Amino acid sequence: MSTDLSASGTQAGSTTTAGKGKRPRPPFGVSTVSVLAILTALFSLLPLGYVVYMTAATGWDTAVELIFRPRVAELLLNTILLMVITVPACLVLGVGGAWLVERTKLRGHRWWAVALAAPLAIPAFVNSYSWVSAVPSLAGIWSGVLIATLSYFPLVYIPAAATLGRLDPAIEQSAASLGLGPWAVFFRVVLPQLRIAMSGGALLVALHLLAEYGAFAMIRFDTFTTAIMVQFQSTFNGTAGNMLASVLVFLCLILLVVEVRSRGTARYARIGSGAQAKATRMPLGLYQVPAQLALLALTVLAFGVPVWFVLRWIVAGGLDVWAADEFIPALLQTLMYGAVGALVTTIVAFPMAYLAVRRPSWFSKMLELSNYITSSLPGIVVGLAFVTVSIRVLPGVYQTAGVLIAAYVLLFLPRALVNLRAGLAQAPKELDEAAQSLGKAPLVSFFRVTLRLSAPAAAGGAALVFLAIVNELTATLLLSPNGTRTLATEFWSKSSEIDYTGAAPYALLMILLSAPMTYLLFQQSKKVAGQ
Repeated sequence: MSTDLSASGTQAGSTTTAGKGKRPRPPFGVSTVSVLAILTALFSLLPLGYVVYMTAATGWDTAVELIFRPRVAELLLNTILLMVITVPACLVLGVGGAWLVERTKLRGHRWWAVALAAPLAIPAFVNSYSWVSAVPSLAGIWSGVLIATLSYFPLVYIPAAATLGRLDPAIEQSAASLGLGPWAVFFRVVLPQLRIAMSGGALLVALHLLAEYGAFAMIRFDTFTTAIMVQFQSTFNGTAGNMLASVLVFLCLILLVVEVRSRGTARYARIGSGAQAKATRMPLGLYQVPAQLALLALTVLAFGVPVWFVLRWIVAGGLDVWAADEFIPALLQTLMYGAVGALVTTIVAFPMAYLAVRRPSWFSKMLELSNYITSSLPGIVVGLAFVTVSIRVLPGVYQTAGVLIAAYVLLFLPRALVNLRAGLAQAPKELDEAAQSLGKAPLVSFFRVTLRLSAPAAAGGAALVFLAIVNELTATLLLSPNGTRTLATEFWSKSSEIDYTGAAPYALLMILLSAPMTYLLFQQSKKVAGQ
């Protein structure tokens, strides 16, 4: 491909000479894209600024006393153990499932491809609600690991499967022809090609673990997020809550540094000439039955158990639990906030993703890092930051839909950013260079080449944001306009009162609403994979 483009460029005369070997110009100019990314980063630092300000107002002596105490050490140990066990478990399940579906002769692999993505349609707190219904004594670190792993492994599986589907199998075939066995090919050739998908998925899982409240509160497992919520709800001790949030931000910073370092600078876009070969699936032989049983067990635990107990509570409640005047407004408002929030978040994420992929530097990495820090904060901290700023600076916007959408953007921007970054990374900049060298304006080449190739990834990111908004709880409780009711807040209200039958319809509606978006995400991942 590159040879043909160079030949075409030579015929183009002076225009080609000027454009050859240069970076493609961004569609709106470097300064405009950079300014948009900077404004997004500054806006995303609003909750962090709130925490820093409250921490500074506390005073050094009080801050040290609140941070270095046994309770904080306990919460730190719980949180670290949760991440150390859950993130590798999600990587193993996600990458292993993707490899079985995309690279082996797994019977029914098309069905399993959808089944492994399906658990993403179930909110983590609904998963916890279902498991508590099954095992009322569920509590502690291993219960948290169980629920978190079953809830979040699709965040690794989906990008890993999409990347495997797009990888040129000729590389694997070449390695095999040199004498490498199947396992050696996987670990030495395939796994390194999954670096971006794995690091991005692992980061999303870790950030969810840091920010999750409902799932852990229901099983009485204490993390920094549940402790912050208790501080604000029961004692209204803002000082202690902000000190806990400062430790949480520090943990997130460590995660971000590790993810950036693990991502590396290698490129994974294929720009050579010729058609991509069809992947050769490895026969499973005697491992066919164990593989089928393992995937069946995973699907039953992650999807079957939650759905079964939700339906069981609905049957137990009868027709009385279906009150149209309650759940229909909640459904409509959830749809509205989810659609608008997903669209705005994806648009806001694009300039930063463009800089991160097309013009990588320490500056673009710092801009990207600012968004991940904010998303790691629990929803209640983000919500309280918006409450404080809106009341003191812009009292007219307090408890308006715009403020709630802004909070959603900050909370879930990484979901769109990770997908956009992966999509742009697999949209070779050489194609943009060729289009511009042939006389196409930067804006035209952007829409015809870059945007077209990255559109499936953008749609996948928007679907992830939609799912997150449908399931968001704490920020919605704090920032929603008076009279606003979403499926998540109504579910939490009833389940907190131990009204499991009353909460079941809202849980079912969240699952039914999330299922089509999960399937859309799966389909878009196949498009990214070129299938």
